Amino acid sequence: MEAVYLSFIFVLTIFLGFELISKVPSTLHTPLMSGSNAISGITLIGAMASLQTEIHGLSALLGTLAVALAAINVAGGYLVTDRMLEMFKKKETSSEGGDK
Repeated sequence: MEAVYLSFIFVLTIFLGFELISKVPSTLHTPLMSGSNAISGITLIGAMASLQTEIHGLSALLGTLAVALAAINVAGGYLVTDRMLEMFKKKETSSEGGDK
């Protein structure tokens, strides 16, 4: 019965997350991306802490996979945020042979 309950919660969070993200205005995407990068950083620290277990084998493999995926998520998130912030900067005008 517990697996059915957890599956229901998982599906419900997928629908709720989709509805919430689709309602976010485009001006808030950059701050939300930065916030989610901070959460991914916490996930990375948690994944590294999970590697400190005495039991090796499958748990070490899953912990290493978690660290790798969280690191990719953090680095990619910051690259996307930097690219989005570049879109908001004013472009410099060059005066090449202008009319004076």
